[in-house]
Amino acid sequence: MSPRTVLRTPRRRPAWAGRNYSLLTGAAVVTNLGSHGALIAASFAVLEAGGSGADVGLVAAARTLPLVLFLLVGGALADRLPRHRVMVAANALNCVSQAAFAALVLAGDPKLWQMMLLTALCGTGTAFFNPAAEGMLLSSVSGEHANRAFALFRMAMNGAGIGGAALGGALIAAIGPGWVLAVDAAAFAVAGALRAFLDVGPTAERPPGGGLLADLREGWVEFRTRPWLWSIVLQFSVVVAVVGAAEAVYGPLVARERLGGPAPWGVALAFFGAGTIAGAVLMMVWKPRRLLLVGTLCVFPLALPSAGLAVPLPVWGLCAVMFVSGAAIEVFGVNWMTTMHQEIPEEKFSRVSAYDWFGSVSMLPLATALAGPAEAAFGRTQALWGCAGLVVAATALVLFVPEVRRITRRPAPVKGSAPAPAEADAHTAVTPG
Repeated sequence: MSPRTVLRTPRRRPAWAGRNYSLLTGAAVVTNLGSHGALIAASFAVLEAGGSGADVGLVAAARTLPLVLFLLVGGALADRLPRHRVMVAANALNCVSQAAFAALVLAGDPKLWQMMLLTALCGTGTAFFNPAAEGMLLSSVSGEHANRAFALFRMAMNGAGIGGAALGGALIAAIGPGWVLAVDAAAFAVAGALRAFLDVGPTAERPPGGGLLADLREGWVEFRTRPWLWSIVLQFSVVVAVVGAAEAVYGPLVARERLGGPAPWGVALAFFGAGTIAGAVLMMVWKPRRLLLVGTLCVFPLALPSAGLAVPLPVWGLCAVMFVSGAAIEVFGVNWMTTMHQEIPEEKFSRVSAYDWFGSVSMLPLATALAGPAEAAFGRTQALWGCAGLVVAATALVLFVPEVRRITRRPAPVKGSAPAPAEADAHTAVTPG
């Protein structure tokens, strides 16, 4: 190939988007195409089997309970073992569990306990996957490109979620939820194969004497000494719980009774995904100085979908509020990941991320399990307004934490240079010793 030909060849990806980043992004796209439709399919599989709203909540709780049980262990393992191997093993478990769930539904007459068990296995895979995945993404790009890389990654991932949700809702209505679950199993197989090709060096050597419990204690120290971190995680333990209950339990019920079934609900979820893409596009060019203040203000719109279901809004109105909330949470997500990348040492990131995930989802199994009884006790409309109110209250309280208002974006240090005095002081203020 001549030099002239090389000069004419267009660059297919940014210079900072290396092989690992491209593989991680491609695998995330494939996974989200399957998973967003599968979440809808699981709810409608329960309803088509004669289950109630409470049964939908129990299956949703079975998916999230393993997150609470295994996330911390998953984070410690991800900092100790090659992260890509943890991710591939988790994808394999997800593939097998979803394939079995699909076969069960397609065979007819699935039992509630069977659906709960297989959903729990899928949740177990997610518990080991998430901390390793975040650590891998952070290590695949340099700090100066982190904001753009996170935004592009999330834009691609959520774009796939739009197609997955819309297509999944349509397929459920046309051929039933079992086939959508089968597609999700195949997507996990493809994504696991892509992640197996990640180019990862040997894990860093650790001093002798440290075991899994020592790793967990070290991660806990990093977590508890950062008020901005644990306060936002506490906030999201409430936000994730009530939003999860509203969307996993009440959303399908409102869709079946008032919106016309799974297809309109899939479209509404697709608009949420479209909003996340809009937010990611914004974050490709916008770099707010006060990372967590801007991010936290963007959590307030997450109350809108619950309020929209409570009214209930017509499909177009629900799509509008889903779009707004999707854009807002994406702004939070990129600012949150940028802050984590800036403040947390890379070698401890998966453990700290595990505490983040653990706290954020700790109340989700309880919330989804209690969604049905809450509807019976207070009525669905009152329960949904309660979900919206809790999002607003929890987010307002976080704004009283000084670090949330004050943490600012720092320029990425030049490789091999010492941190500036202000940067060193800021790090010492939140790091023990």
